[in-house]
Amino acid sequence: MPDRDALDRETLAAAIDAGGRPWPTPFPPRQRPEARFGLLDVTKYFGPTTGGVRTYLLQKAAYVAAHPELRQTIAIPGERDGLIDGDGVRCYRLRGARIPTQHPYRFLWAPRTMRRILEHERPDLIEVGSPFLVPWTTHHVNRGLGVPMVWFYHGNVPHLVAPQPERSGGRRAAHAAAWAYVRRVSRLFRAVLVASDFVAEELARHGVDNALRVPLGVDVDLFHPTRAAARAATRARHGLDPDAPLAVFAGRFAREKRLEVLLRAWPAVARRTGAQLALIGDGPSRRWFQAQPGASQVHWLPFATDRAALADLLAAADLYVAAGPNETFGLAALEAMASGLPVLSVDRGGVPEQVRQSGAGDLYPDGDAAALAETAVALLGRDLAALGLRARAHAERHHAWPLALERIFDAYRRVAGQG
Repeated sequence: MPDRDALDRETLAAAIDAGGRPWPTPFPPRQRPEARFGLLDVTKYFGPTTGGVRTYLLQKAAYVAAHPELRQTIAIPGERDGLIDGDGVRCYRLRGARIPTQHPYRFLWAPRTMRRILEHERPDLIEVGSPFLVPWTTHHVNRGLGVPMVWFYHGNVPHLVAPQPERSGGRRAAHAAAWAYVRRVSRLFRAVLVASDFVAEELARHGVDNALRVPLGVDVDLFHPTRAAARAATRARHGLDPDAPLAVFAGRFAREKRLEVLLRAWPAVARRTGAQLALIGDGPSRRWFQAQPGASQVHWLPFATDRAALADLLAAADLYVAAGPNETFGLAALEAMASGLPVLSVDRGGVPEQVRQSGAGDLYPDGDAAALAETAVALLGRDLAALGLRARAHAERHHAWPLALERIFDAYRRVAGQG
């Protein structure tokens, strides 16, 4: 069950989602003015139904709450302006219009307000967590103040702009232009934080020479194999077969996740093993995926706003499938590993690193539905419980959030000249 920090985190999340109170004039005094290190997080990737970046910022807030020497300010877009205060943490919501093609994200464009926030909060470091518009806005408002800035490379920009560039000349040109853009943005920052060797190596190949590796973490108390004790009830609640093997995917339904390859492969896996597949989430490509071959043979479950409910679902499964070849880390896959699940992953991206390091799963070639099916059948025939123990041990030993965030704040201090 969630610990006290997790409950505090959920309380903060609920307050942020509710929008907070109207901004007072002037702004209230800074949280923990005596803190030795202050951080400002700025990103558009935060909303009630968003995933990895939201989890990362809330976990960071819980870490800050437990360390009196730290303070954190968060600036994110919302339906309206609002202010939320926690223990050592303050969140400013800035009213922004919805981005038409990127539901549920909103524009973060309020340079005058951002300048007021920056001058009032006086952080020691700024972390930008978005690739478009936000880096330029933040760079602009920081002129003359000189606060050190880092960019957390959460999304693999060229592969989002032009996936599968080998398919056409137009895509190759767009892919090359996106890499030129990434190089240009990277020069605004002292460091580009990355969560996997895959991303660090790809950035280096394309001329970004200031990448800094900082692996992310997982809540090993919330995502825990003991939740499997409620397996039958959890499956019944979601209309899943209580006895058949269950594979799951959890994430944003967007084209770059390559779920169509998984959907094409799964009917063959189901025929040969009886395994069912559940896809958990929401996103702009949900209807497109649901129109693909094989989509009618899987369970489509809604985005799990309750993190405990997601933890229950993962623990009730037998296998996690990571189909996206351009994941910069793969937080959902790590949550599954912490829950005691082996992972079937595409052989490209950040997730294969976790599979190789843990020995808790197997890989299939990117884009090959037949190979996915064969690998899944073979993996389902192995001792999944033993593989799950390896997965859990790997998550506990290397990726518990307190350890991950200690490393991240050490990196912040080095970049800011305090380490």
